Amino acid sequence: MSNLTGALEELRKERSRAQVQVEKLNQAILVIESLNGSGTSRNKSEPTRIVSLASRRKMAAAQKARWARAVKGAQPVAGEAKTTGSAPARRISPAGRRRIAAAQRARWAKLKAGQRSR
Repeated sequence: MSNLTGALEELRKERSRAQVQVEKLNQAILVIESLNGSGTSRNKSEPTRIVSLASRRKMAAAQKARWARAVKGAQPVAGEAKTTGSAPARRISPAGRRRIAAAQRARWAKLKAGQRSR
């Protein structure tokens, strides 16, 4: 009987040590998540965000409209705010292209001349 009592007491001590270790690990995880900014675990006292069905439908329609514009190049849906477009593509003039090509040929000639002299 005394063996069982001693074993039971030893198991209880081991459980206490394991609980302390788990708490330390949880604290370390929380510290790392806060440093990383990717806090995946939620504070249980904070309520989750509740969005109504009507709002979810509006968000889904808006997202579908954004995807339609991005993928198909469609026009914006009526009632949706227009966004400013990006600047038009800039093009290089033929003279500028010739200058760049001449400079590149000069760089290659210099490199090849340096290799031949070795």
